[in-house]
Amino acid sequence: MEIWINPACSKCRSALTLLDAEGADYTVRRYLEDVPSEEEIRGVLDRLGLEPWDITRTQEAEAKELGLKEWARDAASRERWIAALAGHPRLIQRPIITAEDGTAVVARTEEAVRDALSR
Repeated sequence: MEIWINPACSKCRSALTLLDAEGADYTVRRYLEDVPSEEEIRGVLDRLGLEPWDITRTQEAEAKELGLKEWARDAASRERWIAALAGHPRLIQRPIITAEDGTAVVARTEEAVRDALSR
């Protein structure tokens, strides 16, 4: 499994602590440094079963600068959102764990991390 993290994020650090405590085999992707491509974001969204606006941190300063709250949340706008996430990775919700079974979870809670571990 892979976990997308921002080391400054307490939820990310908590997820890593739990993964370590459970002896999980995982790789860390510091997604602010190793920015996911639009194609990778599409893949993670498919694995999550979510839309890009579902994993966008709309309270970030960059989101406010872009005016994301006013953007349409529909199929016609999907690629615009994906491009914004790839261009501004700080907007991506974290942490995201891609599980062994091909799914993924936004692992902001202990329950979500345990869900990823059980897959």
